[in-house]
Amino acid sequence: MSNAIVWFRNDLRLADNPALQAALEGGFTPVPVYIHAPEEEGDWTPGAASNTWRHHSLQQLDASLRARGSRLLLRTGPSRQALLDLIRETSAEAVFWNRKYEPATQPRDADIKQALKANGLQVESFNGALLFEPWTLATQQGGPYKVFTPFWRNALSQWRMPALLEAPASMPPVPAGLASQALDAFKLLPRLGWETGFWEHWQPGEAGAHEALEVFIDGALRGYHSDRDRPDRVGTSLLSPHLHFGEIAPWRICAELEQSRTAANDSDMDAYIRELGWREFAYHLLHHFPHTTQHNLNPRFEHFDWAKANDVQLHAWQRGRTGVPIVDAGMRELWATGTMHNRVRMIVASWLTKHMRQHWLHGARWFWDTLLDADLASNTLGWQWVAGTGADAAPYFRVFNPVTQAQKFDPDAAYITRWVPELAGLPLPARFAPWLHADLARRLAPTYPAKPMIDLAAGRDAALDAYKRSAPD
Repeated sequence: MSNAIVWFRNDLRLADNPALQAALEGGFTPVPVYIHAPEEEGDWTPGAASNTWRHHSLQQLDASLRARGSRLLLRTGPSRQALLDLIRETSAEAVFWNRKYEPATQPRDADIKQALKANGLQVESFNGALLFEPWTLATQQGGPYKVFTPFWRNALSQWRMPALLEAPASMPPVPAGLASQALDAFKLLPRLGWETGFWEHWQPGEAGAHEALEVFIDGALRGYHSDRDRPDRVGTSLLSPHLHFGEIAPWRICAELEQSRTAANDSDMDAYIRELGWREFAYHLLHHFPHTTQHNLNPRFEHFDWAKANDVQLHAWQRGRTGVPIVDAGMRELWATGTMHNRVRMIVASWLTKHMRQHWLHGARWFWDTLLDADLASNTLGWQWVAGTGADAAPYFRVFNPVTQAQKFDPDAAYITRWVPELAGLPLPARFAPWLHADLARRLAPTYPAKPMIDLAAGRDAALDAYKRSAPD
Protein backbone atom coordinates (compact mmCIF):
# COMPACT_ATOMS: atom_id res chain seq x y z
CA MET A 1 0.00 0.00 0.00
CA SER A 2 1.19 3.49 -0.79
CA ASN A 3 1.26 6.10 1.98
CA ALA A 4 -0.78 9.25 2.49
CA ILE A 5 -0.05 11.95 5.06
CA VAL A 6 -3.08 12.87 7.16
CA TRP A 7 -2.31 16.25 8.69
CA PHE A 8 -4.24 16.74 11.93
CA ARG A 9 -4.89 20.28 13.15
CA ASN A 10 -8.08 21.30 15.03
CA ASP A 11 -9.77 18.04 14.05
CA LEU A 12 -8.50 15.78 16.82
CA ARG A 13 -10.86 12.85 16.27
CA LEU A 14 -11.17 9.63 14.25
CA ALA A 15 -14.95 9.53 13.72
CA ASP A 16 -16.47 11.86 11.11
CA ASN A 17 -13.01 12.85 9.91
CA PRO A 18 -13.18 13.45 6.14
CA ALA A 19 -9.40 13.69 5.66
CA LEU A 20 -8.74 10.38 7.40
CA GLN A 21 -11.65 8.78 5.59
CA ALA A 22 -10.29 9.94 2.21
CA ALA A 23 -6.95 8.28 2.91
CA LEU A 24 -8.59 5.01 3.92
CA GLU A 25 -11.05 4.97 1.03
CA GLY A 26 -8.22 5.76 -1.38
CA GLY A 27 -6.45 2.57 -0.32
CA PHE A 28 -3.59 4.42 1.36
CA THR A 29 -1.79 3.70 4.59
CA PRO A 30 -2.58 6.85 6.62
CA VAL A 31 0.44 8.49 8.23
CA PRO A 32 -1.14 10.71 10.92
CA VAL A 33 0.90 13.76 11.87
CA TYR A 34 0.41 16.82 14.05
CA ILE A 35 2.78 19.74 13.36
CA HIS A 36 3.42 22.23 16.14
CA ALA A 37 3.80 25.63 14.50
CA PRO A 38 2.14 28.27 16.70
CA GLU A 39 4.09 31.08 15.02
CA GLU A 40 2.06 30.40 11.86
CA GLU A 41 -1.13 31.54 13.59
CA GLY A 42 -0.17 35.19 13.11
CA ASP A 43 -1.20 37.67 15.79
CA TRP A 44 -3.28 35.06 17.60
CA THR A 45 -0.94 32.29 18.65
CA PRO A 46 -2.82 29.83 20.90
CA GLY A 47 -3.26 30.93 24.50
CA ALA A 48 -2.10 29.19 27.65
CA ALA A 49 -5.41 27.60 28.63
CA SER A 50 -6.20 26.21 25.19
CA ASN A 51 -2.65 24.86 24.92
CA THR A 52 -3.25 22.75 28.03
CA TRP A 53 -6.35 21.28 26.40
CA ARG A 54 -4.42 20.65 23.18
CA HIS A 55 -1.77 18.69 25.11
CA HIS A 56 -4.33 16.34 26.63
CA SER A 57 -6.33 16.03 23.41
CA LEU A 58 -3.23 15.04 21.45
CA GLN A 59 -2.50 12.40 24.08
CA GLN A 60 -5.99 10.99 23.64
CA LEU A 61 -5.76 11.01 19.85
CA ASP A 62 -2.47 9.14 19.94
CA ALA A 63 -3.94 6.59 22.33
CA SER A 64 -6.93 6.06 20.01
CA LEU A 65 -4.65 5.58 17.02
CA ARG A 66 -2.41 3.15 18.90
CA ALA A 67 -5.43 1.12 19.98
CA ARG A 68 -6.13 0.63 16.26
CA GLY A 69 -2.59 -0.24 15.22
CA SER A 70 -1.38 3.20 14.15
CA ARG A 71 0.15 6.16 16.00
CA LEU A 72 0.34 9.95 15.88
CA LEU A 73 3.62 11.47 14.69
CA LEU A 74 4.56 14.79 16.28
CA ARG A 75 6.72 17.25 14.37
CA THR A 76 7.60 20.94 14.69
CA GLY A 77 7.17 23.54 11.99
CA PRO A 78 7.50 25.24 9.66
CA SER A 79 4.56 23.18 8.45
CA ARG A 80 5.54 23.16 4.80
CA GLN A 81 9.02 21.85 5.52
CA ALA A 82 7.75 19.32 8.04
CA LEU A 83 5.36 17.92 5.45
CA LEU A 84 8.05 17.81 2.76
CA ASP A 85 10.37 15.94 5.15
CA LEU A 86 7.68 13.42 6.01
CA ILE A 87 6.75 12.94 2.36
CA ARG A 88 10.40 12.19 1.60
CA GLU A 89 10.71 9.78 4.54
CA THR A 90 7.55 7.85 3.65
CA SER A 91 7.47 8.21 -0.15
CA ALA A 92 3.91 9.43 0.37
CA GLU A 93 1.82 9.97 -2.73
CA ALA A 94 -0.93 12.05 -1.17
CA VAL A 95 -1.60 14.57 1.60
CA PHE A 96 -5.02 15.12 3.16
CA TRP A 97 -6.22 17.61 5.76
CA ASN A 98 -9.36 19.29 7.06
CA ARG A 99 -9.60 23.00 6.48
CA LYS A 100 -8.94 25.82 8.94
CA TYR A 101 -10.49 29.24 8.42
CA GLU A 102 -8.34 31.73 10.31
CA PRO A 103 -6.87 34.69 8.38
CA ALA A 104 -3.28 33.54 8.97
CA THR A 105 -3.74 29.86 8.19
CA GLN A 106 -5.91 30.04 5.07
CA PRO A 107 -3.20 31.55 2.82
CA ARG A 108 -0.56 29.27 4.41
CA ASP A 109 -2.61 26.18 3.56
CA ALA A 110 -3.25 27.43 0.01
CA ASP A 111 0.49 27.93 -0.54
CA ILE A 112 1.29 24.47 0.83
CA LYS A 113 -1.36 22.85 -1.35
CA GLN A 114 -0.04 24.59 -4.46
CA ALA A 115 3.58 23.63 -3.68
CA LEU A 116 2.78 19.98 -3.02
CA LYS A 117 0.64 19.67 -6.13
CA ALA A 118 3.49 21.15 -8.14
CA ASN A 119 5.62 18.27 -6.81
CA GLY A 120 3.15 15.79 -8.28
CA LEU A 121 1.31 14.81 -5.09
CA GLN A 122 -2.40 14.29 -4.68
CA VAL A 123 -3.49 16.99 -2.21
CA GLU A 124 -7.04 17.42 -0.94
CA SER A 125 -8.62 19.41 1.85
CA PHE A 126 -12.06 18.90 3.38
CA ASN A 127 -14.66 20.47 5.60
CA GLY A 128 -14.24 18.87 8.99
CA ALA A 129 -15.49 21.68 11.22
CA LEU A 130 -18.61 23.44 9.98
CA LEU A 131 -22.18 22.82 8.91
CA PHE A 132 -21.80 25.53 6.25
CA GLU A 133 -18.44 26.73 5.03
CA PRO A 134 -18.16 30.54 4.92
CA TRP A 135 -18.32 30.89 1.14
CA THR A 136 -21.39 28.67 0.67
CA LEU A 137 -23.93 31.22 1.93
CA ALA A 138 -24.50 34.67 0.45
CA THR A 139 -27.11 37.40 0.47
CA GLN A 140 -29.42 37.94 -2.51
CA GLN A 141 -26.89 40.54 -3.67
CA GLY A 142 -24.13 37.94 -3.56
CA GLY A 143 -22.29 39.42 -0.59
CA PRO A 144 -21.60 38.22 2.93
CA TYR A 145 -24.16 38.43 5.71
CA LYS A 146 -23.78 40.91 8.56
CA VAL A 147 -27.02 40.01 10.35
CA PHE A 148 -27.57 36.61 11.92
CA THR A 149 -31.28 36.00 11.36
CA PRO A 150 -31.27 36.07 7.53
CA PHE A 151 -27.97 34.15 7.56
CA TRP A 152 -29.51 31.39 9.63
CA ARG A 153 -32.74 31.40 7.65
CA ASN A 154 -30.73 30.79 4.46
CA ALA A 155 -28.64 28.13 6.20
CA LEU A 156 -31.72 26.23 7.36
CA SER A 157 -33.14 26.29 3.84
CA GLN A 158 -30.00 24.50 2.62
CA TRP A 159 -29.70 22.06 5.52
CA ARG A 160 -27.95 18.91 4.30
CA MET A 161 -26.07 16.89 6.85
CA PRO A 162 -23.22 14.59 5.74
CA ALA A 163 -23.43 10.91 6.55
CA LEU A 164 -21.95 9.92 9.89
CA LEU A 165 -18.63 8.07 9.72
CA GLU A 166 -17.68 5.86 12.63
CA ALA A 167 -14.04 5.66 13.71
CA PRO A 168 -12.19 2.85 11.88
CA ALA A 169 -11.98 -0.36 13.93
CA SER A 170 -8.36 -0.84 12.89
CA MET A 171 -5.70 0.95 10.85
CA PRO A 172 -2.51 -0.17 9.15
CA PRO A 173 0.69 0.67 11.05
CA VAL A 174 2.71 3.65 9.92
CA PRO A 175 6.05 2.84 8.26
CA ALA A 176 8.68 1.71 10.73
CA GLY A 177 11.45 3.99 11.90
CA LEU A 178 9.65 7.32 11.59
CA ALA A 179 10.80 9.82 14.19
CA SER A 180 8.30 11.56 16.43
CA GLN A 181 8.95 14.25 18.99
CA ALA A 182 7.86 13.89 22.57
CA LEU A 183 4.67 15.79 23.29
CA ASP A 184 6.32 17.45 26.29
CA ALA A 185 8.79 19.06 23.89
CA PHE A 186 5.98 21.32 22.66
CA LYS A 187 5.77 22.83 26.18
CA LEU A 188 2.00 23.16 26.03
CA LEU A 189 1.53 22.69 29.78
CA PRO A 190 2.15 25.58 32.18
CA ARG A 191 5.17 25.24 34.43
CA LEU A 192 3.32 26.29 37.58
CA GLY A 193 0.44 23.85 37.22
CA TRP A 194 -2.25 26.49 37.64
CA GLU A 195 -4.55 24.53 35.34
CA THR A 196 -4.88 21.39 37.50
CA GLY A 197 -8.36 22.40 38.67
CA PHE A 198 -9.59 22.37 35.07
CA TRP A 199 -9.68 18.60 34.92
CA GLU A 200 -12.23 18.37 37.70
CA HIS A 201 -14.66 19.78 35.16
CA TRP A 202 -13.41 18.56 31.77
CA GLN A 203 -12.31 15.43 29.90
CA PRO A 204 -10.39 16.43 26.75
CA GLY A 205 -10.44 14.12 23.75
CA GLU A 206 -12.91 12.43 21.45
CA ALA A 207 -14.29 10.09 24.11
CA GLY A 208 -14.81 13.05 26.45
CA ALA A 209 -16.67 14.90 23.70
CA HIS A 210 -19.08 12.03 23.11
CA GLU A 211 -19.63 11.63 26.84
CA ALA A 212 -20.35 15.36 27.19
CA LEU A 213 -22.93 15.10 24.40
CA GLU A 214 -24.62 12.13 26.09
CA VAL A 215 -24.73 13.96 29.42
CA PHE A 216 -26.21 17.02 27.72
CA ILE A 217 -28.94 15.05 25.95
CA ASP A 218 -29.83 13.19 29.13
CA GLY A 219 -29.76 16.29 31.32
CA ALA A 220 -29.37 19.95 30.46
CA LEU A 221 -31.09 19.72 27.06
CA ARG A 222 -34.44 19.58 28.85
CA GLY A 223 -35.04 23.20 29.76
CA TYR A 224 -32.12 24.53 27.68
CA HIS A 225 -34.21 27.32 26.14
CA SER A 226 -34.60 29.03 29.52
CA ASP A 227 -31.84 27.55 31.67
CA ARG A 228 -28.99 28.42 29.28
CA ASP A 229 -29.12 31.96 30.71
CA ARG A 230 -28.90 30.76 34.31
CA PRO A 231 -25.29 30.54 35.56
CA ASP A 232 -26.58 29.07 38.82
CA ARG A 233 -27.74 25.97 36.97
CA VAL A 234 -26.12 23.33 34.76
CA GLY A 235 -28.06 24.47 31.74
CA THR A 236 -25.56 24.39 28.87
CA SER A 237 -23.95 21.68 26.75
CA LEU A 238 -20.31 22.21 27.82
CA LEU A 239 -19.32 21.16 24.30
CA SER A 240 -17.53 24.31 23.12
CA PRO A 241 -13.91 23.17 23.80
CA HIS A 242 -14.65 19.84 22.16
CA LEU A 243 -16.02 21.64 19.10
CA HIS A 244 -13.07 24.03 18.94
CA PHE A 245 -10.52 21.22 18.90
CA GLY A 246 -12.61 19.17 16.52
CA GLU A 247 -13.07 16.28 18.94
CA ILE A 248 -16.63 16.00 17.70
CA ALA A 249 -18.24 17.14 14.45
CA PRO A 250 -21.14 19.61 14.63
CA TRP A 251 -23.19 17.38 12.32
CA ARG A 252 -22.68 14.46 14.73
CA ILE A 253 -24.12 16.64 17.50
CA CYS A 254 -27.12 17.58 15.34
CA ALA A 255 -27.72 13.97 14.27
CA GLU A 256 -27.71 12.64 17.82
CA LEU A 257 -29.91 15.49 18.99
CA GLU A 258 -32.43 14.72 16.26
CA GLN A 259 -32.53 11.09 17.32
CA SER A 260 -33.60 12.30 20.74
CA ARG A 261 -36.16 14.89 19.58
CA THR A 262 -39.54 14.75 21.31
CA ALA A 263 -42.46 17.11 21.68
CA ALA A 264 -41.19 17.93 25.17
CA ASN A 265 -37.68 19.00 24.10
CA ASP A 266 -38.48 20.39 20.64
CA SER A 267 -38.04 24.07 21.49
CA ASP A 268 -34.97 23.36 23.63
CA MET A 269 -33.33 21.48 20.79
CA ASP A 270 -34.05 24.22 18.26
CA ALA A 271 -32.60 26.78 20.67
CA TYR A 272 -29.38 24.80 20.97
CA ILE A 273 -29.03 24.23 17.23
CA ARG A 274 -29.49 27.97 16.78
CA GLU A 275 -26.47 28.46 19.07
CA LEU A 276 -24.50 26.21 16.74
CA GLY A 277 -25.72 28.58 14.05
CA TRP A 278 -24.06 31.49 15.87
CA ARG A 279 -20.79 29.58 15.68
CA GLU A 280 -21.32 29.19 11.93
CA PHE A 281 -22.07 32.91 11.65
CA ALA A 282 -18.84 33.70 13.47
CA TYR A 283 -16.80 31.74 10.93
CA HIS A 284 -18.71 33.37 8.08
CA LEU A 285 -17.73 36.80 9.40
CA LEU A 286 -14.13 35.82 10.11
CA HIS A 287 -13.66 34.62 6.54
CA HIS A 288 -15.24 37.64 4.87
CA PHE A 289 -13.94 40.28 7.30
CA PRO A 290 -10.55 39.00 8.49
CA HIS A 291 -9.49 42.45 9.68
CA THR A 292 -12.05 42.27 12.49
CA THR A 293 -9.70 40.23 14.67
CA GLN A 294 -7.97 43.56 15.37
CA HIS A 295 -10.36 46.23 14.10
CA ASN A 296 -14.02 47.14 14.46
CA LEU A 297 -16.36 45.98 11.75
CA ASN A 298 -18.42 49.15 12.25
CA PRO A 299 -16.20 52.03 11.08
CA ARG A 300 -17.99 54.43 13.43
CA PHE A 301 -15.85 53.04 16.24
CA GLU A 302 -12.46 53.47 14.60
CA HIS A 303 -12.06 56.82 16.36
CA PHE A 304 -14.21 56.06 19.39
CA ASP A 305 -13.12 57.68 22.64
CA TRP A 306 -12.07 54.58 24.54
CA ALA A 307 -10.64 55.31 27.96
CA LYS A 308 -6.86 55.21 28.31
CA ALA A 309 -5.76 51.72 29.26
CA ASN A 310 -5.65 51.46 33.04
CA ASP A 311 -3.43 48.56 34.10
CA VAL A 312 -4.62 48.65 37.72
CA GLN A 313 -8.28 48.46 36.73
CA LEU A 314 -7.62 45.85 34.05
CA HIS A 315 -5.80 43.66 36.55
CA ALA A 316 -8.66 44.00 39.02
CA TRP A 317 -11.11 42.98 36.29
CA GLN A 318 -8.95 40.00 35.29
CA ARG A 319 -8.67 38.75 38.86
CA GLY A 320 -12.27 39.29 39.89
CA ARG A 321 -11.71 42.27 42.17
CA THR A 322 -13.93 44.93 40.56
CA GLY A 323 -16.29 45.20 43.52
CA VAL A 324 -19.23 44.05 41.36
CA PRO A 325 -20.12 40.51 42.52
CA ILE A 326 -21.50 39.03 39.30
CA VAL A 327 -18.53 40.38 37.32
CA ASP A 328 -16.05 39.08 39.87
CA ALA A 329 -17.79 35.69 40.02
CA GLY A 330 -17.44 35.29 36.25
CA MET A 331 -13.79 36.25 36.16
CA ARG A 332 -12.97 33.89 39.01
CA GLU A 333 -14.88 31.05 37.36
CA LEU A 334 -12.81 31.65 34.24
CA TRP A 335 -9.53 31.50 36.15
CA ALA A 336 -10.50 28.35 38.07
CA THR A 337 -12.16 26.31 35.32
CA GLY A 338 -11.01 27.70 31.96
CA THR A 339 -14.55 28.65 31.02
CA MET A 340 -17.30 31.12 31.89
CA HIS A 341 -21.05 30.89 31.55
CA ASN A 342 -22.15 32.65 28.35
CA ARG A 343 -24.61 35.02 30.02
CA VAL A 344 -21.88 36.07 32.43
CA ARG A 345 -19.45 36.50 29.53
CA MET A 346 -21.80 39.16 28.20
CA ILE A 347 -22.04 40.86 31.59
CA VAL A 348 -18.27 41.01 32.20
CA ALA A 349 -17.68 42.14 28.61
CA SER A 350 -20.26 44.90 28.94
CA TRP A 351 -18.63 46.04 32.19
CA LEU A 352 -15.22 46.22 30.50
CA THR A 353 -16.31 47.96 27.30
CA LYS A 354 -19.04 50.21 28.71
CA HIS A 355 -18.47 51.03 32.40
CA MET A 356 -14.68 50.79 32.18
CA ARG A 357 -14.77 52.00 28.55
CA GLN A 358 -11.78 49.86 27.69
CA HIS A 359 -11.23 48.72 24.11
CA TRP A 360 -12.75 45.28 23.55
CA LEU A 361 -9.35 43.94 22.46
CA HIS A 362 -8.20 44.03 26.11
CA GLY A 363 -10.98 41.59 26.92
CA ALA A 364 -10.55 39.52 23.77
CA ARG A 365 -6.85 39.01 24.54
CA TRP A 366 -7.54 37.96 28.14
CA PHE A 367 -10.23 35.51 27.07
CA TRP A 368 -7.91 34.21 24.37
CA ASP A 369 -5.30 33.31 26.98
CA THR A 370 -7.61 31.95 29.67
CA LEU A 371 -10.46 30.19 27.84
CA LEU A 372 -10.15 26.51 27.06
CA ASP A 373 -12.53 27.04 24.14
CA ALA A 374 -10.68 30.11 22.82
CA ASP A 375 -11.84 30.26 19.21
CA LEU A 376 -10.81 33.19 17.05
CA ALA A 377 -14.10 33.40 15.17
CA SER A 378 -16.37 33.15 18.21
CA ASN A 379 -14.14 35.29 20.42
CA THR A 380 -14.07 38.09 17.85
CA LEU A 381 -17.82 37.97 17.21
CA GLY A 382 -18.66 37.81 20.90
CA TRP A 383 -16.55 40.76 21.96
CA GLN A 384 -17.58 42.99 19.08
CA TRP A 385 -21.22 42.01 19.60
CA VAL A 386 -21.19 43.09 23.25
CA ALA A 387 -19.07 46.17 22.53
CA GLY A 388 -21.52 47.20 19.82
CA THR A 389 -18.77 47.50 17.21
CA GLY A 390 -19.41 44.42 15.08
CA ALA A 391 -21.98 42.59 12.99
CA ASP A 392 -25.54 42.27 14.27
CA ALA A 393 -24.22 43.85 17.44
CA ALA A 394 -26.03 44.89 20.53
CA PRO A 395 -25.96 48.71 20.26
CA TYR A 396 -23.21 50.34 22.26
CA PHE A 397 -25.78 52.34 24.19
CA ARG A 398 -27.22 49.06 25.55
CA VAL A 399 -25.30 49.02 28.82
CA PHE A 400 -25.90 45.98 31.01
CA ASN A 401 -26.66 46.80 34.62
CA PRO A 402 -24.69 44.05 36.36
CA VAL A 403 -26.83 44.19 39.50
CA THR A 404 -30.17 43.71 37.75
CA GLN A 405 -28.61 41.08 35.48
CA ALA A 406 -27.47 39.14 38.54
CA GLN A 407 -30.86 39.47 40.23
CA LYS A 408 -32.60 38.19 37.10
CA PHE A 409 -30.32 35.31 36.14
CA ASP A 410 -28.84 34.37 39.53
CA PRO A 411 -31.83 35.16 41.75
CA ASP A 412 -30.61 33.22 44.79
CA ALA A 413 -27.03 34.48 44.33
CA ALA A 414 -25.92 30.83 44.18
CA TYR A 415 -23.43 31.52 41.39
CA ILE A 416 -22.11 34.62 43.11
CA THR A 417 -21.73 32.81 46.41
CA ARG A 418 -19.89 29.90 44.80
CA TRP A 419 -17.23 32.06 43.20
CA VAL A 420 -17.16 35.00 45.62
CA PRO A 421 -17.47 33.05 48.89
CA GLU A 422 -16.47 36.05 51.04
CA LEU A 423 -19.99 37.37 50.41
CA ALA A 424 -21.71 34.23 51.74
CA GLY A 425 -22.33 35.79 55.16
CA LEU A 426 -24.35 38.67 53.74
CA PRO A 427 -28.14 38.53 53.43
CA LEU A 428 -29.32 37.79 49.90
CA PRO A 429 -30.06 41.36 48.70
CA ALA A 430 -26.62 42.52 49.81
CA ARG A 431 -24.81 39.87 47.77
CA PHE A 432 -25.85 41.55 44.53
CA ALA A 433 -24.65 45.04 45.53
CA PRO A 434 -22.77 44.96 48.85
CA TRP A 435 -21.83 48.68 48.64
CA LEU A 436 -25.50 49.52 49.15
CA HIS A 437 -25.27 47.75 52.52
CA ALA A 438 -21.96 49.27 53.58
CA ASP A 439 -22.17 48.63 57.33
CA LEU A 440 -23.09 44.99 56.84
CA ALA A 441 -20.41 44.52 54.19
CA ARG A 442 -17.70 46.00 56.42
CA ARG A 443 -18.61 43.61 59.23
CA LEU A 444 -19.42 40.44 57.29
CA ALA A 445 -17.30 40.74 54.12
CA PRO A 446 -14.34 42.88 55.13
CA THR A 447 -11.99 41.47 52.46
CA TYR A 448 -14.24 42.34 49.54
CA PRO A 449 -13.87 45.76 47.85
CA ALA A 450 -15.96 48.35 49.68
CA LYS A 451 -17.36 49.76 46.45
CA PRO A 452 -17.13 49.14 42.70
CA MET A 453 -14.02 50.44 40.99
CA ILE A 454 -16.36 52.52 38.83
CA ASP A 455 -19.67 53.96 39.95
CA LEU A 456 -22.41 52.23 37.97
CA ALA A 457 -24.33 55.39 37.08
CA ALA A 458 -21.23 57.47 36.33
CA GLY A 459 -19.73 54.73 34.17
CA ARG A 460 -22.91 54.34 32.20
CA ASP A 461 -23.22 58.07 31.64
CA ALA A 462 -19.59 58.37 30.49
CA ALA A 463 -20.10 55.53 28.02
CA LEU A 464 -23.22 57.08 26.55
CA ASP A 465 -21.51 60.47 26.29
CA ALA A 466 -18.58 58.91 24.42
CA TYR A 467 -21.03 57.22 22.07
CA LYS A 468 -22.79 60.50 21.32
CA ARG A 469 -19.45 62.12 20.51
CA SER A 470 -18.62 59.32 18.06
CA ALA A 471 -21.69 60.01 15.90
CA PRO A 472 -20.80 60.78 12.29
CA ASP A 473 -20.99 64.44 11.32
